[in-house]
Order: sequence, then structure tokens, then C-alpha cells
Amino acid sequence: MPTERIAMHRIKELLRLRYECALSFERIALALKVSKGVVAKYIKAAQVAGIVDWPTLSTLDDAELDRRLNLRHGRGPALQHIAPDFAHVHLELKRNGVTLALLWEEYRQAQGETSYQYSRFCDLYREFARGLKRSMRQTHRAGERLFVDFAGDTVPIVDAGSGEIWRAHVFVAVLGASNYTYACATAAEGQLDWLGSIGRALAFIGGVPALIVPDNPRALVGEANAYDPKLQRTVTEFAVHYSTVILPARPYRPQDKAKVEVGVQIVQRWILARLRNQRFFSVAELNAAIAELLEDLNARPFRKLPGCRREAFETLDRPALRPLPATAFQLAQWKMCKANIDYHVEVDGHFYSVPNALVRQQIEVRLTAKSVECFVRGKRVAVHLRSNHRGAHTTLAEHMPASHRAHSEWSPGRMINWALSIGPRTGDVVRHQLESRPHPEQGYRACLGIMRMARQYDKDRLEAACARAVALGSTSYRSIASILKAGLDRQPLPEQSPPELSLPSHGNVRGSTYYH
Repeated sequence: MPTERIAMHRIKELLRLRYECALSFERIALALKVSKGVVAKYIKAAQVAGIVDWPTLSTLDDAELDRRLNLRHGRGPALQHIAPDFAHVHLELKRNGVTLALLWEEYRQAQGETSYQYSRFCDLYREFARGLKRSMRQTHRAGERLFVDFAGDTVPIVDAGSGEIWRAHVFVAVLGASNYTYACATAAEGQLDWLGSIGRALAFIGGVPALIVPDNPRALVGEANAYDPKLQRTVTEFAVHYSTVILPARPYRPQDKAKVEVGVQIVQRWILARLRNQRFFSVAELNAAIAELLEDLNARPFRKLPGCRREAFETLDRPALRPLPATAFQLAQWKMCKANIDYHVEVDGHFYSVPNALVRQQIEVRLTAKSVECFVRGKRVAVHLRSNHRGAHTTLAEHMPASHRAHSEWSPGRMINWALSIGPRTGDVVRHQLESRPHPEQGYRACLGIMRMARQYDKDRLEAACARAVALGSTSYRSIASILKAGLDRQPLPEQSPPELSLPSHGNVRGSTYYH
């Protein structure tokens, strides 16, 4: 039959009756309503432990007495269990494929009979985990998640030229498993600031996690939804480029990104607070100061876990991260434009050509720092170098109608050289068309019309018509066309008017200036 079990406070009373009151085993058994065997068992255990007087016993609490007696109630002396290193267990759980069952098996093999059973092992670990911060209680797999957000605090930047003060925003990224932290300053919180900062964070950690978890900023998320968030097009391209997934946290659920919430607080306390008395004149200068303090932050020891963020990163996250792509992501913006009647789309005040068949159609434009790409139904139809010259045009010849292309291929010099190849008078007429107007291009149409006449009539007739037009002082396109149509180019040129008589110089002769 199993040995009778009694509570620890009754064991302490049993020993008091023996050592302070000097009662017999039988009297003690009657007083406590237990058998004499039980009384003998606990008195013997006390003697083995060296506890033979009441003053010593009275100073021990229940837990200490239980440890000193080293008993398993009713089953003889208990084995002394060796507790596992639960901080190590907590870190190991972040490795891919590692479970509590596996860690218990390894612990049991190492400790043998002094190990806890699996259920007790799990209970003790959960008790340990409850003592950690809320964000630390979550189990994050190595290399799985990078949490990103902007801090609420901003940093003043002084314009060195004007003295104007504006405020820089601070981006924070935290890896889930190791808490390895990155921070940088940006001018704003637009899409380019978000994606540029995430790209710099990935370069800082030297790899790509499986998931990137932001909040739901409009710059990244076109439609916030707890079940099916819609990312902006450029954000999707960013995720594809880095072979990762951008998974926004659920709206109004900060617990989904508790890691970065705590990371923001740490950056504010250990970086921004230290910089509060410094003055910065550029974002680059601020980022240099942040980078210096960031090294110190990642080297600070954990309070309740062994090591620091950098050591945990090197052990956990770095081996599990995917490699970075060969080239950095080229940030781009998308916008919808309409092709005007002149087959150009307007982007930031500059006009870029598209094929003339797309006039009045909707064009998707992808903008990068150096290029402008135009798409129709997913097919790229034009690409240009980006220009900051407002009001100007960038036009490709292949986008123009045939008539416009022919017009554009002629420069003033080329037109004059062609005219001189016909004859000197034709050259005079073309030169007059180009030079007599405020801008040479205003005479292009007349010159192209004269060229057409060379194909309609022969060159000799055109030269003769131009000679007559010069002689008559009427070198317009219409005049030359009228001469050729009437056949006047075949008639002799009109005789030159007689030379003007000149009067001798004399004091009594009034000159022309007299009448002005």
C-alpha cells in the first residue's frame, strides 16, 4: 500500500511535537491522526538532514524544509531535479523547426533521471515566458519577419542658408527573432521614403526576411483590409524585386507589430533622447549620428536573456535570411496620363511623346529618377530619359506621323543647302523665308512647299520662277506658285529700271534730309 501523504505544515507540526514537546511516536500519531510509521519516516528524514532541534526547524519555511528533507511524500527520498536554462530554450525556439518537445528530449538526454517530465518542463517554460515583456513572449522564427514603422518623435533640421527649421522623420526596423534594430532619418513619410528606408534596412542586415510587416500607411497600402489588403503597385514591385512578402498589420491591431512598437520606444530612449541637445543641418548629418548610436544599441546586453541584439542576430537571423538581389531596387512611381492631340503626355510640366496612334488614350507612366516609361495595357510603348525642363518637349521620330517626321528631319541649314543645289535665286528665296521671320521654324512650311514644287515642276523652272520673284521683290510661297502656274517663269525677266540721276553737290541744292 502507498505510504500516507501529509501536507508540509503538518510535517513541521509533527517535528515540533517531537523536538519541542518530546512526545512519543504514538502520542504524535494520535494527535495528528497518522500512523506511527509516518511519524517515524519524517523524524528519520529530519535526522538524516541534520535537523534535530526545534529552534532550527522554526526558522525554515515550507519550501526550504521540503528541500532539506528531500522527500517525495510517501515514496522515500526525492531526486533533485536540475532545471533547464529557459533563456536558452526561449532563444532556441526561434530557430526554424525547433519545438518544446525537441528541446525537452535534448534536456532529458543530458540530465537523465534528474530531468523534469515533459508537462512540468512546459509549465516551467511558460512561467518563465510570462516574466518577459509582452513583445518578447511571442515566438518569432529566425529570418521570418522584419517589422517596420516610423517613430512618433521627429528631429529638427536647421537650413544653413535661411535658418528655417523643419523636422526629419525617423524610420525604425526590428527583426523578430533577434530584435536586431535599424534606424534612419528621412525628409518625410512618402512612398519613396518608406521603400528607400526599407531597402537601406535590408542592406544593413545583409539579407532578406520572408515577411516585412509595416502598418497601413497610405504610401504603401492602397486599400487597408484585415483580410485582403491592397498594396500600391510600386510596393508590389519592391516585394517582387527582393523576393519577399509585404504583409501589413491588421488595421487598429498594434499587437501585430508589437516588436517595432517596442523598437520605436527603444530608439526614442537610447538614440533620439541622446541627440536632443545636438543641432543638425542636414539629414545626412543626422543619419551619421544615428548610425553611431545604433551600434551601441545593438551591443547593449539583454536584461532577461543572454547576449545582445548583435549576438542574437549573428546566431539566429543572419543564417536564415535570404540573399540580397544583385542590384538595389530602382524606386519608381506610377501615374495615369492622357495622350494629347499632339501625341505627348505631360509629366511634371515636361512633355514626352508616345506613338501617334495612341492620341487621346489613357497611358500608364512609370517614373524613376532617370527615366519615363509609358505603358498601354501592360505593354511598354515608349521610354525616355527624364527631363526637368518644364514646358519643353522630348519627341522620338518614330512616334510622329509621316508628315511630321518629314518636317522634323529638315533643319534651316539643310533647307538652304538644298535650295542652293537648285540655283542661287532659289537659295535667296529659301533664305528669305527663314531669316525674315521671328523664328526659323515659322518659315518651314513655306520652304517645304517650295521643295514640293521642285518635284511638281523641274528644277530649271523653279529657279527661273524664283529669279522672277526676286526681281519683282515678291518672294512669298504664293507668288512663286502663281508664277509657275501661269507659266511666267518661261517669259523674259522684266527690264531693269533706269538708274537714278544724281545731282551735283551744291550749297543751293537741298538734300533729302531737308524735308525730314
